[in-house]
Amino acid sequence: MQYAGVKAEHDAVRNAAGVFDVSHMGEFRVQGSGALAFLQHVTTNDVSKLKPGRAQYNWLPGVSGGLVDDIYIYMVAPDEYLTVVNASNIAKDWAHLSAHAGEFDVTLTDESDRWGLLAVQGPQTESLLQPHTDTDLSSRKKNAFFPARLFGFDVMLARTGYTGEDGFEVFTDASEAETIWDKLLAVGFTPAGLGARDTLRLEAGFPLYGHEFSDTIHPLSSTYSWVVKDKTHIGHEHIRTAPTQTLIGLKLDRVPVREGYPVKVGGEVVGHVTSGTSSPTFGHPIAMALVNAEHATLDIFDVEVRGKDHPATRVQLPFYKR
Repeated sequence: MQYAGVKAEHDAVRNAAGVFDVSHMGEFRVQGSGALAFLQHVTTNDVSKLKPGRAQYNWLPGVSGGLVDDIYIYMVAPDEYLTVVNASNIAKDWAHLSAHAGEFDVTLTDESDRWGLLAVQGPQTESLLQPHTDTDLSSRKKNAFFPARLFGFDVMLARTGYTGEDGFEVFTDASEAETIWDKLLAVGFTPAGLGARDTLRLEAGFPLYGHEFSDTIHPLSSTYSWVVKDKTHIGHEHIRTAPTQTLIGLKLDRVPVREGYPVKVGGEVVGHVTSGTSSPTFGHPIAMALVNAEHATLDIFDVEVRGKDHPATRVQLPFYKR
């Protein structure tokens, strides 16, 4: 969860560069002549837009509403993709994808135990990595996915991340991850834990499955409607219904708020906090909250904390953008 402390690690990523061990994430390989058709069927974004060496954020919609998960898809080669899924959803996602694969010429392989995954994030990431790889990192744009040598190891690098900063995710053989981790620390990366990862993603307005997304939350409550493209997919008739709630950002003066705290207007509960923290960057509490759609344009709310209401101001998401 933390090494030197959440604030120190958070600040290191915002101002320099940090490294997260996210090897607990799941990886599934999707191969075969029906791989694209299968992924188009089980996701909302347009996978046909991908080319080898490119990555895409996507959703796995549920059959009857909500999301099974939010994922990243990396196109390795024609008819071959690597998907990265949330750690807590590995078994659920595998069962869901396997259940829908039968009508397609596709092979699914769970490679979660094979991969180590290290996320190097922050404005100094490229300059710290460049001397230790054989690839011109400056030529690799956002969502690039490519093989490289790093510290003498064969890895896959992706210009992706979950902090609101520039950076790369390093896919490596699990047996080599610890050695690469140590080498990253030696060249100036600050070790960062999942506590800082959460404060960073919240400032950047990134939703987290189990908080802003779930199998019961309408995903279009969020600001991510761009993930749903004009195509037929699992659950398409449900995802296109109008959500009754809207995800908003809230700023408070002093009192940090947490998931589940009631959000009120005029004493009436109109929603709840989905994620909250005391922002290390801004020095005051921030939160994301799901509120009734008819209240989402109001500017002033109250959040109930231990029986007492505290004023909160609606702010535009994301809270932070470099």
